[in-house]
Amino acid sequence: MEISINQEKIHFEIAPASIQELLEQHYPTLTSGFAIALNQQVVPRDLWKSTPIQSQDQILIISATQGG
Repeated sequence: MEISINQEKIHFEIAPASIQELLEQHYPTLTSGFAIALNQQVVPRDLWKSTPIQSQDQILIISATQGG
């Protein structure tokens, strides 16, 4: 399976089944202060576990930052 994460194409031999599984397996240090967009649609955190990932999906991990 190949998906795009933050505009970088990544190939997975064993594909994560959901957004939650992707984060747990490949981004375990991300715990708060970020949002996920799947195919240009923000996915609420309570739907990450039930939102499937398919080949060719585009995922954007958006981090909150401070500034002015």
